[in-house]
Order: sequence, then structure tokens, then C-alpha cells
Amino acid sequence: MEIQVIRSHTFPLKQLPISTYPHHRTTTVKVHAVSDNPLKLIQSGTVVAILPKDASAAINNDGYKLLDIRPEWEREKARVSGAIHVPLFVQDMDNSPLTLLKKWVHFGYIGLWTGQNFTTMNPDFVDQVEKMVPDKTTKVLVACGEGLRSMMATSKLYKNGYTNLGWLAGGFNRAVEGDFPEVEGPEKLQYATIGGVSYFFLKVLILLQAVGKND
Repeated sequence: MEIQVIRSHTFPLKQLPISTYPHHRTTTVKVHAVSDNPLKLIQSGTVVAILPKDASAAINNDGYKLLDIRPEWEREKARVSGAIHVPLFVQDMDNSPLTLLKKWVHFGYIGLWTGQNFTTMNPDFVDQVEKMVPDKTTKVLVACGEGLRSMMATSKLYKNGYTNLGWLAGGFNRAVEGDFPEVEGPEKLQYATIGGVSYFFLKVLILLQAVGKND
């Protein structure tokens, strides 16, 4: 099996390397096996970590396809034009007594503040990606809001045969104006994960900042 090694030096287990894409030197080497642990995949360079500021270059110049794995309610707020969308998590529609209790606890501690629905892993995630990207040698840049869900997604895709994966380091939350020139939706990408009461406080903060600049 062949993989791409992006750096010649090593990193501690807890240190997450960020690629200097596109200014890196690539060498192809043969190895016997690579762990499907998402951190190790990124640390080894098997999955390439790409910052939001470098994502457009990766897509336009190097042929990466952007795969947005956020749930639909985040994507509705803001999305990159032309991105493939396959959610890793979907809203949990089970209404059994135990699940209803979990939903109530989730709403009280998380949902009310963040606006996030109670979710479950999408059981058809890999199958849906395979329909959208049947060639598993295609370069795929996997993205979510903060980078954690997309890290999980890269591991699943690698385990199922995808060999040219990228990970949007830090997710869309780390994007700034202009990182992705064509964005659709009523919100900015970096605010799409924010909802509920926290969204109200965000708007107040933005308003206060604007007033401060005017003063």
C-alpha cells in the first residue's frame, strides 16, 4: 500500500500537525499498514490537514472535492457553493420513552443553548458518499463546523477504501471572510454551528462591536 508523507519530522501523539498546504514536498513510500485512528491518520500525513485559508487552493488547483458532513440545519445557515453534502449525524426520530428522556436532557443542557437537535449517527453515511464519489482515489476534503465530526468521517472513509483524504483543520468555524469566495445562505460559515440562546448573545455582541467601531 502506498501513502503520502507530507513531512520528514515527527510529532508527539497529542500534537496535531497542520499542513502547510500547498507549500509542501510530497514523497511516496511503501508501508505495511496504517491505523484508522483519526489522529494517527492526520499525524502520519495519510489524511492531509488543510487550513480554511488554503482550502480554495486545494479545491481549485489540486482537485479536491469538498465534502460537507454537517447536519442539514447547519448547512441551511451557510454552505460553500458546489460542495457535496452527506451528513455524518442526522436528527434522531426515535420516540421511545428512553430516547424521549435523552432528548429532554439534551434540550435542557445543550439544545436550548446551542440550538442543536438530538442526533444519531447516519447509518448510510459511507453508502451515500460512495454514490456521490464512486471513485475512491478521488481527492476529498472533509469538512464540518469545528473539525471533530469531520475527523471521525475521514476515519470511516479511509476504513472503507478512500485513499486521498483531506481534513479541514478547525472546520468552517475557523474560516474568515474570503477563505471560501462562494458561500450561500443567510449566515457566515463561522457562525453556522451557533444557534439557540447563544445565537442571540452572538448577535448582541456583533451589534456592540459595530457600535464601538462607529464611536
